[in-house]
Amino acid sequence: MTKRILTGLKPTGEQLHIGNYFGAIKPFIDLTHTEKDAEFFLFLANMHGFTQLHDPKTLKEYSLTILKLYLAIGINPNKVFIYNPAEIPAHAQLNRVLSCLTIMGTMERMHSYKDALAKGKAGELSVGTFNYPVLMAADILLYDADLVPVGQDQKQHVEYARDIAEKFNRQYGETFKVPHPLINREVATITGLDGRKMSKSYNNYIGLLDDEKTLLKKVKQIATDTKTVEESKNPDECNVYKIGKLFLTPEEDQARRKKYLAGGLSYKEAKEYTFEKMRNYLAPIQKKYHAISDEEVIHMLAKNTSHIQEIAQKKITEVYKKIGFTLS
Repeated sequence: MTKRILTGLKPTGEQLHIGNYFGAIKPFIDLTHTEKDAEFFLFLANMHGFTQLHDPKTLKEYSLTILKLYLAIGINPNKVFIYNPAEIPAHAQLNRVLSCLTIMGTMERMHSYKDALAKGKAGELSVGTFNYPVLMAADILLYDADLVPVGQDQKQHVEYARDIAEKFNRQYGETFKVPHPLINREVATITGLDGRKMSKSYNNYIGLLDDEKTLLKKVKQIATDTKTVEESKNPDECNVYKIGKLFLTPEEDQARRKKYLAGGLSYKEAKEYTFEKMRNYLAPIQKKYHAISDEEVIHMLAKNTSHIQEIAQKKITEVYKKIGFTLS
């Protein structure tokens, strides 16, 4: 069987941030150039987004924004199947099957639940959020994905998908391919403005669509230590460097590291340099984004749905037959 590579992002904000891009989407794009014979699947995770976003108008608006960004950042729609799982019934169907095979103890070990528990908010967690990893497993297993490019924070969810696939295969016979998480260690966790992991929930992110004024304001907010201009600085401990290096060529990166270590570099200069690199990198993405219409991405989804539906239906038919749902 042809190797399949799959990933997706939630439409839970007005745009994607550079952590989403460098942590998951850019590695995915790079694979489309190196894995010439593979099939690529990129989905709109709006069923996951619904755990947080219940206003239909906003959910649709955010969904269209992410789809347009997929194209603007370089996803080739002729090479990658971009689709909406909410229009593919098999996602919800397989979610139900896998939910019935998963014990509570497994879900209680998941990071999302443990975080809510630690904050005293477990009682406020929706059932959909609690079962988030089950739906993600269904998204992956439905298409026999070999590789799933993710950030470090999603590794546990892919590992759960592996576990549930192996459990199902043992009980009902070989059905699902066991997927592997693909994590680029250099960008496994993208640093935010405050030094924590970049996240919309922390409001410490830099958006792909941030205008020049907003971008400059955010770069100025990047947390730094109290070292003087003259002092040597360890680039690997500097938030400005860790964010800025994402936008550098290997040659630029080496030159930048030398400047940090040599001393004489002010954080003001470091931030100005980072701002220039970011602005130049993001400008073409933003220009392309604004040239893409809603109708264009809706048409793209419609074109892909029938092909994706055929793959998904074949798998869920096999699953239903094996577990006894199909009576004929």
